[in-house]
Amino acid sequence: MKTMTRRGLIISGAALASGSMLLPAEAATGQISLHIVSAGFIFGASGGSGVLVFQGKQYPLSIGGISAGATIGASGTDLVGTASHLRTPADISGVYSAIGAGLAVAGGRSAAQLSNANGVVLRLRGRQVGFMFSLDLSGMVISLQG
Repeated sequence: MKTMTRRGLIISGAALASGSMLLPAEAATGQISLHIVSAGFIFGASGGSGVLVFQGKQYPLSIGGISAGATIGASGTDLVGTASHLRTPADISGVYSAIGAGLAVAGGRSAAQLSNANGVVLRLRGRQVGFMFSLDLSGMVISLQG
């Protein structure tokens, strides 16, 4: 039976420490708030702004999107929630589409769960003001402002 020497223990510890630095950063969750204004008749457009709070820092966001289909009306929506599976703030950028139950609106309240190609999942809730009827929950584009 071999006994571990101090030198072997140091080498093993150094190898373990350097190997853990090669692993990708663990995903974390941030807080997000969005203000979105939408309007349309057949074709719709939306835009807005928001803030991601991630690891104690605030990152400004811009929001855009275009939809086609049965869209009529105008509305403003304020949403708050979480952005999970973030490794860096840049992961928030991308095109988001509905997953699971998608968007639900009841009594001016709305809730949505969206995801992007980076694996980020937004769980949002908020209040909608105005009237908007749409048969198409289209993609929303979020960009990190530099």
